Amino acid sequence: MTTEKPEPPNLPKTLREPLARQPPDRLDQVSAYADQLARWKRTEREREATETRKRDSISEDEQTDLEERGISIDPTDYEGVATSGAYITIKETKPGYKYYYWRGGREIPGRTSISHLSIQNI
Repeated sequence: MTTEKPEPPNLPKTLREPLARQPPDRLDQVSAYADQLARWKRTEREREATETRKRDSISEDEQTDLEERGISIDPTDYEGVATSGAYITIKETKPGYKYYYWRGGREIPGRTSISHLSIQNI
């Protein structure tokens, strides 16, 4: 065991200084709590990611429908698409018909490009 005080990690002063003033038993408690909290946060983050993937994913039927309509779900097919200021609008023109269009607004300053996707009978 070393007799030199350990170098503190890169922590904010408001966290580092109060820790340095704690007795060894309290530091053991803080260490155990920090380990438990870190494990819980990792588990919670994974649970939330799983829920988000489940919520945002499409069903096999939806995937088949998109493939039959020639709409790719492969992200590499959209590498050249603007990721900022672009969106797809879906409007129901009449019951059972939806109009989809793409709007990318950051490619040319002051201009907006619009690409019409399709009108689908749902």
